[in-house]
Amino acid sequence: MRKKLFGYTLFFIALLMLFLVLTFYGTDNYKEQPAVLNNVKPFSFVTQDGKPFTEKDLEGKISVIEYFFTTCKGICPKMNNNMRTVYEVFKNEPDFQIVAHTSDPETDSVARLKVFADSMKINTAKWHLLTGRKDSLYFSARNNYLLDDPKNNFKDINDQFLHTQFFAIVDRHGQVRSQIFDGLKKEEVNLLIEKVKFLLKEEGNGRN
Repeated sequence: MRKKLFGYTLFFIALLMLFLVLTFYGTDNYKEQPAVLNNVKPFSFVTQDGKPFTEKDLEGKISVIEYFFTTCKGICPKMNNNMRTVYEVFKNEPDFQIVAHTSDPETDSVARLKVFADSMKINTAKWHLLTGRKDSLYFSARNNYLLDDPKNNFKDINDQFLHTQFFAIVDRHGQVRSQIFDGLKKEEVNLLIEKVKFLLKEEGNGRN
């Protein structure tokens, strides 16, 4: 009797495992959840339209983060071209946005960012260009989005210039997710797009 009961138990366990595999295999629920790397701390910047932008504006959105500056002739044009690829995929997605911070706030005023945004012909409700205090911008790059070594915070801010090619993803709950992506590498930009798609579908979106 015990052997028969044990056999039935094994059979039902195997049946349950088969059901779970058939139900979830090949779906987003079967995939590994993108890791939580960091939590975004409070900040306050200004958009190209002169409007305030804080950590509250990340809530409920999947945000792709970058740093650039308008006078950059080196890596920024390629980064922005790759970011435009991301933008074109998600520009009609209501829960998506790009948040681009200037590395050169002394040059990139609100008015200058507005001219730059107009030249890019982007929807600035979906692709925000931010400026603000240099120390706050650099702090966010290092301590919020992990786009630069946080040890650099201890150097004189007046002697620093942040020039990073990396992108980050922030989920609906202000968490940096998955990994840091190289914005100059097409394969990593494509991977970023896939991670954004996953996070847009993710229930609960990684909240702990």
